[in-house]
Amino acid sequence: MLTQDNKSFPFGESTNEATSTSSGLSKYLYHWPLFLISILVILPAAYFYVSSITPIYEVKASILIKDTKKNQSSQSSSALHEIDLITSAKTVDNEIEILKSKKLITRVVDDLKLWVNYRLVSGFKKIDLFRETPVEFVFLKKNVLQKDEVMEITIKDKNSYDVKLKDGQVKSLVFDKNYNNQLGSWKLVTTDKVNDYIGKTILVALSSVEAAAIQYQNAIDASLSNKLSTALVISISDQNAERGEAVLDNLIKNYSLASVDDKNKDLKTTIDFLDQKIKELSGDLGASERGLENFKSSKGLTDISLQSKVSLENLQNNDNQLNEANIQLQLINRIDEYVNASQNSDKVPSANGIDDPSLSSLIDKLSGLQLQYQELAANIPETSPDFDPINRQIRTTRATIKEAVKNIKISLRGKRDKLQSYNSNFESSIKSIPTQEREYINIKREQSSKESLYTYYLQKREEAAANYASILTDDKIIDDAYAGVPKNNTKMIYLIAMFATISLPTGFIYIRNAAKNKVISPAEIKKILKSPIIAEIPYESGKNKIAINNKFSTPTSEQFRSLRTRLHYLHKDRKQGRVTLVTSSVPGEGKSFVSTNISVSLAYTERKTIILELDMRKPKIMETFNLPSDKKGLSDYFDGKASIEDIIQPSEIDSNLFVISSGSPISNPSELLERKGLSILISTLRERFDDIIIDSPPTHLVADAMIVSPFTDVCLYVIRQGYTDKAELTFISNLIEQQQLSEINIIFNGLQDQRHGYGYHYSSQDYYTKGPKRGLSAMFSDFGSRF
Repeated sequence: MLTQDNKSFPFGESTNEATSTSSGLSKYLYHWPLFLISILVILPAAYFYVSSITPIYEVKASILIKDTKKNQSSQSSSALHEIDLITSAKTVDNEIEILKSKKLITRVVDDLKLWVNYRLVSGFKKIDLFRETPVEFVFLKKNVLQKDEVMEITIKDKNSYDVKLKDGQVKSLVFDKNYNNQLGSWKLVTTDKVNDYIGKTILVALSSVEAAAIQYQNAIDASLSNKLSTALVISISDQNAERGEAVLDNLIKNYSLASVDDKNKDLKTTIDFLDQKIKELSGDLGASERGLENFKSSKGLTDISLQSKVSLENLQNNDNQLNEANIQLQLINRIDEYVNASQNSDKVPSANGIDDPSLSSLIDKLSGLQLQYQELAANIPETSPDFDPINRQIRTTRATIKEAVKNIKISLRGKRDKLQSYNSNFESSIKSIPTQEREYINIKREQSSKESLYTYYLQKREEAAANYASILTDDKIIDDAYAGVPKNNTKMIYLIAMFATISLPTGFIYIRNAAKNKVISPAEIKKILKSPIIAEIPYESGKNKIAINNKFSTPTSEQFRSLRTRLHYLHKDRKQGRVTLVTSSVPGEGKSFVSTNISVSLAYTERKTIILELDMRKPKIMETFNLPSDKKGLSDYFDGKASIEDIIQPSEIDSNLFVISSGSPISNPSELLERKGLSILISTLRERFDDIIIDSPPTHLVADAMIVSPFTDVCLYVIRQGYTDKAELTFISNLIEQQQLSEINIIFNGLQDQRHGYGYHYSSQDYYTKGPKRGLSAMFSDFGSRF
């Protein structure tokens, strides 16, 4: 029993479906001319690009930063850190910000004149001439540059040159002569290399110092060599290795000078502070010594009692501690004054000399935030919203410092009060000493206290002076700037080019196929339709519309022979009067091609076959068989102008094959088909012929096929690969559900394995008898179709 399942056929589906996965790339290989053009265009373009680019050098230098956070133990032993302003805390993060600051890099740009660049035009390349330039641009009076400017000059001789103006004109100028234009007042002077560049073209590129500084600020990178060390690696990528080295060396030089300047400013402030204190104490100490001397001489004192000595020593020790507490209170008061000020751009006072690590950490944090604020203020207005986050952090840090200072002041005042109470006790014990001795102890106590402070300040002043005289920085250069091997991206560029030669045509083909939204494989048909695919007809590129021939075999002819066999099962072994309707959705899907070839195939088996050219709007059958079109046909029969015998004519292909043409042109084929003549015609032909093949119009355009369908036994519905729109599958599905056509079976026509990735691909063409060779026109047509 015949069912709608393909497994009912003894031959099953075409074996090409099993091999289609192995030929998935064939639809792309079919368009090999597109890949060839891609190779011929992209690879030469990659070659010229590689020839024109200049290699990039990565230049590096490294310095060792003395990070106070990682060297606190060594700092704690230094006497210079016992008082304020001798030195400030230094951290690697802050030094990185300083190294990359616009202020410092602007100095480098000025020192090396990086705002002007000289390039030699050599073919496709532009070679940088840093320190090898034959000319030098000199500004006598500079105007503000709104944008970068480029002068193209050609050196005529060592005295003159041509400059190309913006309008394309060339003007001759003289070296070492002043000129004025929108740039300002300037001149070009020659170097000792000018004779080597006579006749050569040089590009002189000018930019503002600020723009050049920002460019190098973005290009320079600074980072730690590893997390455990304070070694800082500075790097920059440049087309000219010598220029990159000069930039980093000059940057380190200016950084060291700036560090020394900051250090000396701090030391100068400290020395001034100490000089003032020493001057004050010098006068007080002299007065105290003179007072002691006068007292002893006037009273005739030579020695005091042992009790007086002990009391005096205790009182002096307590005074020393009290002096230290007062010094610390002075330091904490300076910090308190700074953080309570409404706005302060001075340097943050140091917390050195105050035994509180948390306060030192907060001071370091505030110092870093102030530095970030200053760096930001150098680039953008202070009214910018970008200042909001850092202002909030500064306010929060100041508030925390205020609280810490408040607690420290309470502690120091308590210590001072305690020491003062000790003084009261010592003074009480001295009251028991005779009056002259007591007066002597008080005078001696005052003189010793001032002498101790004077000695302390004098020692610190000498240490500060020794450091001020030194111009050395705490940081150490590990490696001067050096250039590594230039980055060579040639291989990568060629790899990208080779990838592009494949991916661009592949993507184009894929997008084009996806945009077409056409039916490509049987799986797409099976997903929507319930009707079986009973034949897969390969694409036939020749002009001959009759693909089946008794003289030779082709894949297409063999598929029509297979279809002929399947018709035997579709008609349930009926021997005579089998009526087969061949139709499609839209024109161009190959229904007439299928009708013609299946008719010829049936006739070759000595079955008396007749084909009806029922597509009366666009008839093609008579043209295919090379028969005259003026003979009466179906329209004449339906109109009563001809009998059945008048319209049947033999074909010239086989004696068993007959044809009925569409007849005279008419405007209402559907009305003629609905007359009784169609029923009588089909009944008569069933008695006289074994097979009646009806070539009907497309079903999506006219209803002729649905009018004829009740008089037929089997319907062959043609779908063409790469041509039929997927939307038509929904239309066919509706026809099946509504049973508007009887016994629909799908013919998948025009399969091209190489073009669409699914279709017929035979590994051995020798199995078939070779047909006639294709002409040049067919070959060129095939070549063009691959695009």
